Amino acid sequence: MKKALTLAGAGVLALSLAACGGGSAGGGAVVDGRTFTFVLPGDPGSLDPHFTTLSTALQADKFLYDSLVNLDASGATTAGLAAKWDGDTTKATFTLRPGITCGDGTPLTASVVADNINFVGDPNNAAALLGIYVPAGAKATADDAAGTVSVTSPAPDAFLVRNVGTLPIVCGKGMKDRNLLKQGADGTGLFKLTEAVSGDHYTLTRRKDYAWGPGDWKTDTRGLPDTVVLRVVANETTAANLLVSKEVNAAQILGQDRQRLKASGLSEKDIESPFGELWFNQKAGLPGADENVRRALTQALDLTQVGQVLTGGTGKPTTSLVAPGLGPCNGNTIGPLPAHEVNAAKAALDAAGWVAGPDGVRVKDGQRLALTFYYPTSVGAGMQSGAELVQQQWGAVGVQVDVKGMSNTESTQILGGQGTWHAMLLPLSVSLPSQLVPFLSGPAGAEGNNFAYIQNPQYDAIVQQASNIAGSDGCAKWGEGDRAVVQRLDIVPFVNTVRPIFSQGVTYDLSEGSVAPATIRMLG
Repeated sequence: MKKALTLAGAGVLALSLAACGGGSAGGGAVVDGRTFTFVLPGDPGSLDPHFTTLSTALQADKFLYDSLVNLDASGATTAGLAAKWDGDTTKATFTLRPGITCGDGTPLTASVVADNINFVGDPNNAAALLGIYVPAGAKATADDAAGTVSVTSPAPDAFLVRNVGTLPIVCGKGMKDRNLLKQGADGTGLFKLTEAVSGDHYTLTRRKDYAWGPGDWKTDTRGLPDTVVLRVVANETTAANLLVSKEVNAAQILGQDRQRLKASGLSEKDIESPFGELWFNQKAGLPGADENVRRALTQALDLTQVGQVLTGGTGKPTTSLVAPGLGPCNGNTIGPLPAHEVNAAKAALDAAGWVAGPDGVRVKDGQRLALTFYYPTSVGAGMQSGAELVQQQWGAVGVQVDVKGMSNTESTQILGGQGTWHAMLLPLSVSLPSQLVPFLSGPAGAEGNNFAYIQNPQYDAIVQQASNIAGSDGCAKWGEGDRAVVQRLDIVPFVNTVRPIFSQGVTYDLSEGSVAPATIRMLG
């Protein structure tokens, strides 16, 4: 199964993020016929929406694919491909809007929608969105004459309607030949992909026949761009310069360049999401499989200091495993993390059998405590600095650390079971606690999304209870699940980032941490 780095805006995953702030820069009335150019910090790789959780791919796919329901800027559910929807924890029904067509003019049928749900829900297809959007084993049936899709789940899903409803829907040709989707598209979205140059840019053209946009979409909406260019720019200083020179309309800037952009009068929208999240590989035989080792390594870190380095001093303490402000479950759910105590960390490693060797590196049964530590390179320079600080602080307690940056493509491979890792910084951002379940439990390695090989019976039991409670009524129970994995240090969440998207010559809203295509308005 393909898995990937996910960012808010993720995303989950950059699946869902809160956004606020910012008026429009440039002023003036909306104008038609313009090009909207948006910077992606890394190449999205495969554009197949069922086989990626990369935030860059999720953003690109927002332009190309629709879902049964949409989430507006406040997180409220609005109409999408479906005009009506209803359901509970095991059943959901969606009624399609009439007249929806794919990019090639083919009508979208209820049967094609059902095929999407059945494909993702079948574990044999190893879709990346299995268990995140569609429960394993979920089945969908269609009535093309009535335009209805009915979904049943073999296990309760507290947010079944929202999860299934936000699944990107692929049209018939793409469902039959998924190779068409890797560097192409087959969807009902507002835009069609006309050019794809990996590592450089993706060009999209607006569909003038599009009449089924989110909510109360109007077909005569003014100010929409005719063309969208998604430009891949890995260097943030370069992206900032392009913004100032008005060569691009919007870019997310995390590092030191944000200060000069703030002073330049550009429009700004802020996204808060989990950013400093430490994971240990708990595969049998690796040091991270021992909770005592995970605790010692956590105690060895000054997480406040690491968090400020990661975020350039702009971070906020993490209070939940869910991105704040957008989903129904909010509040402080993770509980306290181990305090920074170097001597206690050393004593815990001693007690776990890892004793100092002749060169100062700890050994146990002839094995050195040597860790390969990964961090993502596409989310700002602070990640490298933070990873190097982790290396330094772990080195102080006798751990040998090899720090390695990973591109989006490399993260997909690493999290898909290829290569060796012992610990990593990986921001995983979701809007619903249920979306975390496949990452914190279930099949591991190449068989599932549980890339850290986590086995936490207490968490599994809590999830089973929470899944039977529909919607926000179960948030308190989901909070117990958060605490169960944090107490065992299956994940160490310690800092959120406030990530600004700067723009000029355009206004837009965010949905699930991504620019919502239907809300883009070009300014004169």
